[in-house]
Amino acid sequence: MEVRKTVFLVLTALFISGGGLWYSQRPLPPPSEATCKDIEAEAKSGGYRLITTAELGELYQRAPQDLLLVDTRQDWEYRLGHMKGAVNFSLEPTWWSRWRAQGPLAALLGPDKNRLMVFY
Repeated sequence: MEVRKTVFLVLTALFISGGGLWYSQRPLPPPSEATCKDIEAEAKSGGYRLITTAELGELYQRAPQDLLLVDTRQDWEYRLGHMKGAVNFSLEPTWWSRWRAQGPLAALLGPDKNRLMVFY
């Protein structure tokens, strides 16, 4: 009887370990790309007004000191080149990362209600 219990526990441990290993190493489908509608919905829910890169260029030419430019690309992308005066606030392209960053990003942006999101 004792041998049966030991064999059962060993097989259960192997099954759980094998299942966990398979789950952590399984192939995943590539993440879906955000569509224009996704971006528009996220901007609306965050209280942002969408502008084009041309509109941003005009604002930047008129008064760059009045703009807080937040570059949400990865650090290495930011280091390769960014607009003068832009602040890097890296965001992973996942909903979880964007959800976790809402508080710190809101603290960075402050209470300004004239927030813009550049649509490109």
